[in-house]
Amino acid sequence: MASNSSPSNLGWTYDVFLSFRGEDTRNNFTGHLYTDLVQKGIRTFRDDKLPRGEKIAPELLNDIEKSRSSIIVFSKTYADSRWCLDELAKIMECRQEYRQKVLPIFYCGSIGHT
Repeated sequence: MASNSSPSNLGWTYDVFLSFRGEDTRNNFTGHLYTDLVQKGIRTFRDDKLPRGEKIAPELLNDIEKSRSSIIVFSKTYADSRWCLDELAKIMECRQEYRQKVLPIFYCGSIGHT
């Protein structure tokens, strides 16, 4: 990426980029987290509209770059998803290159359920 187009020069589009395995947490933990962040006025990106495919969409990589920080919700099958692993690699690249903050959350599912 050219230095004149770095996120620090463009300004951040999002305060938080949420990385999660949709089938594991979209309709429970991550859904509630997203709602709470938005209600607090935190500009949060959650991938709900980009088409799924073998490779991660370039638009999604761009959204990661334009985020001040990332929250990664590690769930049981997060690492089974090539898409999630590509997001994680880009997040860690941005952490190194742009000093973005990264907050991991280890989601184990509902307590009391088998």
